[in-house]
Formats: sequence, C-alpha cells, structure tokens
Amino acid sequence: MFLRIVADSFGRRPRHKFLTGAALALGMGVATAALSVSLDVGDRLAKEFRSLGANLLVTPQADSLPLEIGGVDYRPLNAGAYLPEADLPKLKTIFWHNNIMAFAPVLQVPAKASLDAVYKLKSDERIPTETTTLLGMWSHHSVAVPDGSSFVTGIQKTNPWWSVEGRWFTEGASECLLGKRFAMRTGEPIGGAISVHVGTQSLSLKVTGVVSTGSAEDDAIIAPLALVQQLADKPGQYRKLYVSALTKPEDDFARRDPKTMKPDELERWSCSPYVSSIAYSIKQVLPGSDVRVIRRVAEGEGQILTRVRMLLWLVTGAALLAAALAVGASSAASVIERRTEIGLMKALGAGSATVGFLLAAEQLLLAFVGGGAGYALGIILARLLGEKIFGAAPEPSLIVFFVILGLAAGVTILGSAFPLRRASRYEPAPILRGE
Repeated sequence: MFLRIVADSFGRRPRHKFLTGAALALGMGVATAALSVSLDVGDRLAKEFRSLGANLLVTPQADSLPLEIGGVDYRPLNAGAYLPEADLPKLKTIFWHNNIMAFAPVLQVPAKASLDAVYKLKSDERIPTETTTLLGMWSHHSVAVPDGSSFVTGIQKTNPWWSVEGRWFTEGASECLLGKRFAMRTGEPIGGAISVHVGTQSLSLKVTGVVSTGSAEDDAIIAPLALVQQLADKPGQYRKLYVSALTKPEDDFARRDPKTMKPDELERWSCSPYVSSIAYSIKQVLPGSDVRVIRRVAEGEGQILTRVRMLLWLVTGAALLAAALAVGASSAASVIERRTEIGLMKALGAGSATVGFLLAAEQLLLAFVGGGAGYALGIILARLLGEKIFGAAPEPSLIVFFVILGLAAGVTILGSAFPLRRASRYEPAPILRGE
C-alpha cells in the first residue's frame, strides 16, 4: 500500500518532478564528468609529464654529495666510482616495475675532437682540436628483462624534449650527435666526420645530427654508450642513470624517512607510487648506488596535478550545491501546494514520521531517476572533456555510478530536509479549516 501511494504521488505534479529531476540530472552530470576525469587525470597527466624529462637520477654512492649549480654538474668528469650496466635489467623487477617508463645510462669523459673535416690544411699545419666532453648513452636500446621479455629504452624516452636536427645515431654504429653550441663553434656539418680522442684511444665518428637541450649537452659530443666505454676503457660501466617513472604527488607521509617508520607504515609507503618510494626500491636493486629525486620535475608534476584535481573537486562541489538548492526550492513549493493533502492524511491518523517518510521516499525515487539520467549525461560530457584535453576518453566506471546515485540521494535529502521537517509539523485542523 505504501509503495502504491508513493508511485501514485510520483506520477502527479509532473512540472515539479521534471524541474527537480532536471536540476538533479544537470548537477549529477557535472559531478559524474568531474569524478570520471579526476580518477583518470592522474595517469593521463603523469604520462604527459614524462615529456618534462626524467624525475630520478642514479649515481654511485661515492658521488652522493652533489656539486650541481643551476642544473650543471661541476664535479670532475673522471672523479668518483662507476656502476655496472649489467644491473640495469633489475629495474624492471621492482614492485613498481610497470611505473618505470624509461631509463638511460650516461658515461661522460673528457675528450678532444680533431676538426680536420672542417679546415683545409697545408702540409706543415697541425690539425686543430677542440676540448670537449664526450657523452655515451643509449638512444634506442633493447634491454633483456629477467622475465624473458625485452624493453626498449634510451635517452629519447627519458628526455623526449631534446630537439635533434638530422637523426639520432644508430646503436653500435660509429656515429654521433653534436651539441648545438659545439656545432656552431666548430662549423662541423651534418654528414661529416669527426675524430674523437680519449687518452691514447681515438675513433672517427660520422655526424648524424645536431642536438639542442638548452643545457651542458649543447657543448658536448654524444655517441653510443658502448663506443664511449671502449674509448674510456670502462667496459660495461656508466656514471649516472636517468630514470623516468610514473608517480603520484607526494604528501607529508611520502616525505617521511622510511628508517623511522613502523613495519605497517613502511609497507603502506612502499605500496604507494611516490617518487621517493620508487627511488627507495631502485636503490635496493642497484647496489652501491645513490638515487636522488629531480625535485624541479617531481614537485612541478605534483603541484599541477594537485591543482587540477582541486579544480575538479571545486566544480563538483559547486554543482552539488546548485542541485541541492534547486531541489530544496522545488520541494518547498511542492509541500506548500500539498498542505491540504498532508492535513487530510494526518486527520485520518497518519503520524508526523509517516508523512515525513512518505515525502522522503518520493524524493529518493526522484533522486535515483535524476541520478541515473545525470550519470548518462556525465559520461558523454566526460568523453568530450577527455578527448579534448587528454586525447583519450575515460572509461565508464561502475564505482562512479554508485557514488553518483549516493550523491543524488544525499543531495536530495539535504535539499528537502527543511521542507520535509516543516510538512511533518503541520497541524490538520487549521489546514482543513482553510487557515
């Protein structure tokens, strides 16, 4: 009988029901879009942020005291220890191995470059040389992972913002890139050859391109890691490692020292993709290494992501507040129009709780209808936002659907609370007398 009364009442006064349902649908639609994008925005932005470059730097422990000013490393090029290249596949065995997007080892050595390809010399003239830095690194290197698969990585993936005129060198070939300032200073053309001398070793390299990074690499020569290891007599070794990892913004808990944590806290910290916890895991599998977070990259990512999420939550809150106000106004008007009906129910024996429960049931039924329509509208809006901003639409989520239904019910009850309370306090006698 109760359900029949609720269903019959729901079908009457269609104008009020439509306005209330429309307000709920619009509010829940905006909330659905914001929640869907917010759940997806972390991964999307994290992948976009990888274009900013690596966010972790691995060096030997002997170099744990950095001498960097303005992003330039002022330590002697031949100082400190080295790390074994053979340990690098272990990076894909840590707990967060799927978050390791790329890594690139670098070996830097002082060198001299013979510019005989530029100058036409007479027989009694010496070949001019240029003192420079020779950087060995992977460009597009395939790494054999312990699980039997392969992983292609290199500086092109850790530092995708590096601009190359020409092409990258081929792994294993006697080729190189020239830094932009070095190429301008020497006039060495793309397609030419340059002789590189490291100690007593020398090698002729074909110039395949000119790289521009806006940093110290613009004054260097960049060649395949294996060739530089051979010239420097450092087989299978590197000096530093750039790592690009997907992370979540750090909070106060993430910045705590893991040595001071309790076992349950350490487990929770290790199972969160903070840049510091990933750095800690990397240090465990690379013995003798020191892993430092590149703060200007990691903190910039966290700040942007936090602000984007805050904006989405503010939009969601504003939409829910607007829906609650609209529902409250519509509910108040409906209660005023139904004063006579409410008075008659009370005169026939219905208590205040029964009247309030009946009106609340009607509003909840309307909330579920409006929430369902709002979810469908929000999915369409989320797809449009996702495709326009991130180039990919977020997938519909069953969790978001139930959250939206819960929000719709909560907003409806809160918005209708005062009118329903007022209706439950009506006295039947004055109403039936027309007062």
